[in-house]
Amino acid sequence: MKKPAIFRIFEQDQPKLTSSSKTEERNMTEKERPSFKPKEELVCPKGLSNKEAQKRLKQDGENRLKSEKQVSAAKIFAGQFKDFLVLILLVSTGISVFMGEFAEALSIAVILLLNAILGFIQEYRTEKTLETLKNMAAPTSKVFRDGTLREIPAVELVTGDLIEVQAGDRVPADAVLCSASHLEAEESILTGESVPAVKAPDPSKGISNYLNQPHLLYMGTSIVKGHGRATIVATGMNTQMGRIAGMLGEIQEEPTPLQKRLDELGKYIVAACLFISAIVIAVGLFRGYPLLQMLITGVSLAVAAVPEGLPAIVTIALALAVKRMVRRHALVRRLHAVETLGCASIICTDKTGTLTENKMTVREVVTANANYRVEGNGYQQAGGFLRDGNHIHAKYETTLCRLLETAVLCNNAKISVTNQEVRRDRTRSTASGLYRTIGEPTEIALLIMAAKGGVTRQSLQSEYQVYDETPFDSAVKYMSVSARTPGGREYYFFKGAYDVISKQCDRCMTEQGTRPFSEMNGYFDEKNKQLASSGMRVLAFAYREGGQGDSHLVFLGLCGMIDPPRKEARRAVQVCRRAGVRTVMITGDHQLTACAIGEQVGIYRKGNLCFTGAELDAMSDSALEKVIHQATVFARVSPSHKLRIVRALKRRGEIVAMTGDGVNDAPAIKEADIGVSMGITGSDVTKQAADVILLDDNFATMVAAIEEGRVIYGNIRKFIRYLLSCNIGEVVTMFLGMLMGMPVPLLPMQILMVNLVTDGLPAIALGLDPAEEDTMKKPPRSANDSIFSGGLVFTILTRGILIGFTTLTVFTIVFRMSLSVDAARTAAFLALVLSQLIHVFECKSETKSIFKIPYGNNKMLLFSTLISAIVAIASIYFQPLNQLLKTCPLPQAQFLITVACTLIIPVLNAFILKFKRMKSQKSALMIPSVDKS
Repeated sequence: MKKPAIFRIFEQDQPKLTSSSKTEERNMTEKERPSFKPKEELVCPKGLSNKEAQKRLKQDGENRLKSEKQVSAAKIFAGQFKDFLVLILLVSTGISVFMGEFAEALSIAVILLLNAILGFIQEYRTEKTLETLKNMAAPTSKVFRDGTLREIPAVELVTGDLIEVQAGDRVPADAVLCSASHLEAEESILTGESVPAVKAPDPSKGISNYLNQPHLLYMGTSIVKGHGRATIVATGMNTQMGRIAGMLGEIQEEPTPLQKRLDELGKYIVAACLFISAIVIAVGLFRGYPLLQMLITGVSLAVAAVPEGLPAIVTIALALAVKRMVRRHALVRRLHAVETLGCASIICTDKTGTLTENKMTVREVVTANANYRVEGNGYQQAGGFLRDGNHIHAKYETTLCRLLETAVLCNNAKISVTNQEVRRDRTRSTASGLYRTIGEPTEIALLIMAAKGGVTRQSLQSEYQVYDETPFDSAVKYMSVSARTPGGREYYFFKGAYDVISKQCDRCMTEQGTRPFSEMNGYFDEKNKQLASSGMRVLAFAYREGGQGDSHLVFLGLCGMIDPPRKEARRAVQVCRRAGVRTVMITGDHQLTACAIGEQVGIYRKGNLCFTGAELDAMSDSALEKVIHQATVFARVSPSHKLRIVRALKRRGEIVAMTGDGVNDAPAIKEADIGVSMGITGSDVTKQAADVILLDDNFATMVAAIEEGRVIYGNIRKFIRYLLSCNIGEVVTMFLGMLMGMPVPLLPMQILMVNLVTDGLPAIALGLDPAEEDTMKKPPRSANDSIFSGGLVFTILTRGILIGFTTLTVFTIVFRMSLSVDAARTAAFLALVLSQLIHVFECKSETKSIFKIPYGNNKMLLFSTLISAIVAIASIYFQPLNQLLKTCPLPQAQFLITVACTLIIPVLNAFILKFKRMKSQKSALMIPSVDKS
């Protein structure tokens, strides 16, 4: 299909984006790009005719973002049954139906259904990322058609259309500016820049829609100042927003480490079931039993070995962890993401709004006589000026006071107090509230700085009357206002880039009067470099009394401002480091700014590497993999760069958590093992792509979420240990009973009661165990670690065998005492339940005995154990349950013998653990110390 001329020209200068990381988009410099001068009628047309627009719309399609994936509630629900362990239970259900065990089949089916419903509720709408991207495009747009300005749906825009935008509008497609008046666009969702971008037409440049071009507007960004006209050069999926949508569509969901471990567990269970069936069938045939009877017996025993409640308990435990995390300001959108956080080995974090407050703040003011430090962050009213560590009153510093006046007069922002301002100290504001603000972030920062020095717009109303203004323009790089005093004296105040303002100054203001600027030029040049190298944005201030024009100014000084780091960020980074989790900053901001913030929060240290997007473009994938572990800061990066960084880290075996808030972060967030979005400043697209949303936009909350992830994984290991030990105990009881030629020790309904009621509640409660003291002092576990690592298999097997031996012992003793199979089965049932309820407390720790563990830190476990014990007692002494379970009341002697037998093993186990601990301590004392000097 042939495309319009303007689109074909656009494509000639536009690299194609593919899924291969080797052909990622490049942020080329102007010299690197092929030189191209579009024809004037293509760049700045008078607009299309309606007929031509309809023709192009038919050829190119609507201006919307397309999605190959369709979100389906049915598909999400069906996905809950894809886990290997769930498939095993589905097979078990079918076998139970085939064998006539309808009660067991129904019970398993109900559990699986509840498990699927829980997972579905948590994961519904997780695949709506591209639909949200579509909604970010402007619903309507002002466009010239047939020479007339009209408003049409944005989806009907085509390349070549001439649109008009003004403050408050959302840009409907990528476009090249034809004309602009003081135009600024908020592009942080695409670039990560915390300051709005100044926009102006530039006929000398091409129309390729690379990012960070001052003569281009981008779909989804917002106009915050001024107005202008622009020609559309890309629509729909060919826009920068469309490229991000394309990246999201290419990213495939991968199973989490927990899902991989549970699938692994399912394979172990299948192998164990097949082994059990084979042994039972072989022994039965050897003893002369019929083949069909032994096949049915072997399959029954294998089905009994499957922990029916495990998938549901995992889901419930994860759901409960989600509730706990909400209380810690982290919202989990995908259940299994909770556990993935626990093995995160690296956090790739955005800078603006995550590590920083996303509020520009003046930090330093430099005049000819002094350097001043400004207290307070963001919109805080509290703060003042420090000189040499001492508070000063700004109004007594002549040059500083004039600079503050200039900052207020050359300003279109507005601030107002949110509560009564309190001043106990005349040198600073001691109010505890925040300012309400309207305007551009840089101008807001200047007003707040001046207010801390006692200079406000209200205080200047009686001194100056502003009657003219020259707005900031990217061509001249400064703003000026004209004002007069009540006495008729004329003043002109200037603020702007240092290199521009300084060239217009011939004098410099000092506390002793003015002096030639040439004498101070070198001093201010050096100060400007120092502030810029520390990552600050620098503005210069000057004024002139009387006269005309913009020369012969008196230089006042410099202001250095920065988006300050959050107070909690540095401590959170330290906690991560102690926990073996590396933190990396990835931002679209300038390299100096990124490194400065990184150093302040403890991410960037001496010897670390810092790469820019341009440097990444020059590297091959293999070269990047070799050095990426040494890098802690990536600056001036595009969405494709972020995606490439995440993929490189994953290829090195890292479990990557990626945080961000803008649309530019969405592809990397979805690609990461665990994607994290900001809840306050995060775009809808980023939230939909993420697994976890930080409700307070705080990096420290991310660290709390990692701790919670580690806790939940430890708790999952606890109840897997508990459930499998219990199931092995049941299998050993049945298996050895058959081998010994005894009557069946436990009936199917009795086993089902144990698995679903007396096992289930304590196992769920184990999922609520709180964090241990050393949780965040251990390195993250490897993603390749088995869920049975650390000798858990041996622990499960030995404890399961002991539970089985105890149950069989009780069965044998009571049968000899009573000569009643029902009494022996009842005692065996009670012994099995009590052994398991005692064992649940042993599962609270892998190193402490039942006498050393803390009992009071999990009241739900105490409560659930009590409920399970009551159910077990009721099963024996409540007549309706006697009939259902084929049990009978036990005499006091048999009851006490049963209880005594169940207590022997945990007491013996406590002595064994104590002996091992003493032995290990003795071995440690015998190891000679090593002189590390």
